[in-house]
Amino acid sequence: MSIKYKDIRGSGGERLASIATLGEIVFHASDVANLWEIPNENTLYKTLSRYVADGLIHRVYKGLYAVKKASEINPFLLGVKAIHSPAYVSCESVLYQKGILNQSPLAVTLVSQFSRHFSIAGIQYRSRKMREEFLFNDAGIEIKDGVRIASIPRAVADMLYFNPRKYFDAGDSTLIQWGKVREIADAVGYIIKGIKS
Repeated sequence: MSIKYKDIRGSGGERLASIATLGEIVFHASDVANLWEIPNENTLYKTLSRYVADGLIHRVYKGLYAVKKASEINPFLLGVKAIHSPAYVSCESVLYQKGILNQSPLAVTLVSQFSRHFSIAGIQYRSRKMREEFLFNDAGIEIKDGVRIASIPRAVADMLYFNPRKYFDAGDSTLIQWGKVREIADAVGYIIKGIKS
């Protein structure tokens, strides 16, 4: 069912209901600007500010809003949405979560077109910049709860792409299947020397 813009221009309730049709709990101002047919940026931000003041939505980050409080939203989802371009969770975040790195990362690690550090609701984020030809290759990327997340082999391959000398705490265990890491590296196009067989 397509949304007719003229049907949702009216009340705040109708506008907020239109957000639900997007199926997103986190959204950018630019997403609703088109949906609500508000071309004037000043008017858009005044409208959003009013909804925030009324407690109908929550401001999460620059231009990023949510229908829930940031503390109630998956931090991986918040980070990927804040980037506002293709991105996925990888490297230290995945490897720590899976027991391959023993030290907790200082920030949620994302991979995107940008090198960036930022904070949302007290959570630190680090985006590592990757060449587009690799970033857009979905080999070893899974979707969990609406977030693109690297599998263990992809996260290891990504880590070696960024740091070929990276030491893995669980490097000799069965947690890292080096044959699959090599397959992912080859599928993505990484040239990584020294991947175990």
